[in-house]
Amino acid sequence: MRFLFTCCLCFFISLHTTAQKATIKGIITSENKPLEGITIKILGTKSSAKSNGTGTYQLNVIPPAICDLHFSGIGYQSKKVRVTLTGDTAFVNVELLSLASNLNDVVITGVNRATQLRKSPVPIAVLSKKSMDQNVNTNLIEAIVKGVPGITAVTTGPNVSKPFIRGLGYNRVLTLYDGLRQEGQQWGDEHGIEVDEYGVTRAEVIKGPASLTYGSDALAGVINMIPSAPNFENGKLKGDFTANYQTNNGMIGSSLGLAYINNGWKYTFRATGKTAHNYRNKIDGWVYGTAFQEYNLSASARVDKAWGSSKTAITYYDNLMEIPDGSRDSLSRKFTRQVLDDGDDIKNRPIVPESDLQTYAINPLHQHIQHYRFYNASQFKFGTSDLNVLIGGQQSVRREYNHPTWPMQPGLYVVLNTFNYDFKYNLPDLAGVESTVGLNGMYQANRSKNATDFPIPDYDLFDIGAFYFAKKSIGKVDISGGIRIDRRNIKWENFYVGTNGQTGFDQQVSVDNPTGKLQFPSFTKNYYGLSGSLGLTYNISERFMIKANIARGYRAPNITEIGSNGLDPGAHIVYLGNRTFKPEFNLQQDLGLIAALKDADISIELFHNHIQNYIYQSRLTDANGDPVVIVPGNLTYQYQQSKARLYGAEISINLHPTAWEWLSFNNSLAYTVGLNQNRELLNQHGHEARYLPFIPPLQVRSEIKATAQKPIGGLFTQPYIKVDVAFFADQDRFYALDHTETFTAGYTLINGGIGSTLKTKKGRTICDLFIQADNVFNMAYQSNLNRLKYFEYYNQSANGRSGIYNMGRNLSFKVIIPI
Repeated sequence: MRFLFTCCLCFFISLHTTAQKATIKGIITSENKPLEGITIKILGTKSSAKSNGTGTYQLNVIPPAICDLHFSGIGYQSKKVRVTLTGDTAFVNVELLSLASNLNDVVITGVNRATQLRKSPVPIAVLSKKSMDQNVNTNLIEAIVKGVPGITAVTTGPNVSKPFIRGLGYNRVLTLYDGLRQEGQQWGDEHGIEVDEYGVTRAEVIKGPASLTYGSDALAGVINMIPSAPNFENGKLKGDFTANYQTNNGMIGSSLGLAYINNGWKYTFRATGKTAHNYRNKIDGWVYGTAFQEYNLSASARVDKAWGSSKTAITYYDNLMEIPDGSRDSLSRKFTRQVLDDGDDIKNRPIVPESDLQTYAINPLHQHIQHYRFYNASQFKFGTSDLNVLIGGQQSVRREYNHPTWPMQPGLYVVLNTFNYDFKYNLPDLAGVESTVGLNGMYQANRSKNATDFPIPDYDLFDIGAFYFAKKSIGKVDISGGIRIDRRNIKWENFYVGTNGQTGFDQQVSVDNPTGKLQFPSFTKNYYGLSGSLGLTYNISERFMIKANIARGYRAPNITEIGSNGLDPGAHIVYLGNRTFKPEFNLQQDLGLIAALKDADISIELFHNHIQNYIYQSRLTDANGDPVVIVPGNLTYQYQQSKARLYGAEISINLHPTAWEWLSFNNSLAYTVGLNQNRELLNQHGHEARYLPFIPPLQVRSEIKATAQKPIGGLFTQPYIKVDVAFFADQDRFYALDHTETFTAGYTLINGGIGSTLKTKKGRTICDLFIQADNVFNMAYQSNLNRLKYFEYYNQSANGRSGIYNMGRNLSFKVIIPI
């Protein structure tokens, strides 16, 4: 009997041991961020779990020795992982790829509340940091241009890119940093965006009028650059270190970001530095005057409580950037440089020594741009409603040094102070209607300091606007829209310019100075705008939808368009404004079709845009048709105003076959036509005046990418290899009047890259590594939006080439190390 009892006991103990539960756990991430709500299933069983807010999950099961885990979630590509259990616990960390369509992505730009991208009838594109990292970029705007169809940039060298949306730019594209509008003398050709490239984790782009929410200057659209929000872990210091080297111009970049959380308070800090010498191409060699040094600092503190949240942040941007002017020796085509003020002969300057072409030292003729930003964004919750308050102050300091004999004397020295305010109250839902009322605007004061050139007067500007926005879902239809009214006041006093007896240069003087002349007579004016939008999204199914939107945008003329009368030394242009200009108004229709299929994402966006009182630049000529020269060596442009019409399309076809999870094939096409409808000009000059300036040509981009689904060598997680092709057609639709623009030949660029996340066997990330190449075959080309194309002083050249060419082959090595 004892023997039988002992045998039964041993049997049950053995049975219990056999049925002992094992544990499978890990962390699920995407783009190095934890994912919540991802479903994990063991195939062939009923066992499942979901990841929590930190991306972690745990399964307690009685699995076989080998089992297959299936990870899936809305907006992410599903993944299957085979696990071999050799002990009581198995750690399985997984990185999921987001669907190319991003339909379920939540956006915050241009909507009254954070909402899914699929529900917005307005064309909005989202670009993640990972997408930016997988391209060679010299600045943030260039990264956005490569990632979003319909976005282009007017460039002045490698560190200045001004964003254009569907052929419209300058003050028509409103750039935001963390929701705060960026104010830094956007009127200038060579005035870039003062934002840390490495400190932005995401960009949201509205393509089309967004005046309803933001007022003036959003007539073409909005680019919102959202700063990094690191993974916080209470009581632990987190962060990352980025190092980047590019071969063409020797660009060296590094950035350190830190984050800490304690008792609900989140703190972040980032410091970035970038430096580069002149870039090169096979036509021009080293392009003199394109070196730069850029430094950034930022810090923030945020608290989240039951009453809401509050974030206070400060940023500092400092950029030393050379000014190319394109002067050369007529025979050798080698670059020359200015060494004299009085008696300077552009066609008889000394050749730049070879030793000065590859130095990181900034030459005496350069720009120094500083930008300071301080803001607070708070949300106050009141039951089913909330109040959002954004208040910020900015200062932009711009010095442009263009006097070789007086290197410490800036030609342009302007200080722009801006105070921004933005109040939005999200009302309680009423009968399913989500609505918002808002009030926002800004006050600006621009002052010239110790300068010798004065392209614009000292001015004061005050903006205020109020709006109402609402959205509602009715069955399969999501409807949204609203209305807004704006008022802008701009004014300046009489501005006199006289002669400095010591230097012989111009200077600002008082009215009683005997050498003074009135350069800017006093001016004051109010501009009013009425804008709005109405759109709907029809969800045919979870995977198919049609979007339609009609919007009226408004933009008051900027300071150069109405007030300029002088040389901008950095642009090498004398601008002449027109005080009689009226505000621009546009009416744009958008129609979109989106299909998120099992193996492909397809997006078709069509737009048609009518603009009243469109303002543009045109070269000034005399009665004989010869260029007017007010300042020797500098072009003269006068602003014009007329009706305009733009239309075009963006098409994206992204293939990601589920049978081949490792493969993706992304394709996009962007096409824009801009027509000048100034009848008087067209009747007089015909085809030369038919098109608008700065319109990009037809562009087609294709990228094929292979990503390994399993680690290689136990170290490389999701390594990838990709090749992309960027095709730009001939641009024969250009503003040819007075040779403002010329024909631009088409070209094709081949780019490529490899990369991987390196992890230990325990799943800890060591680093992210990116090795990439732009313009692999060292193509010699000129973009029609590259201002350096027109930096030419000879009607004919020895090699038959005109202007400066874009950058040649460029290899980039980037590593991001988590801390």
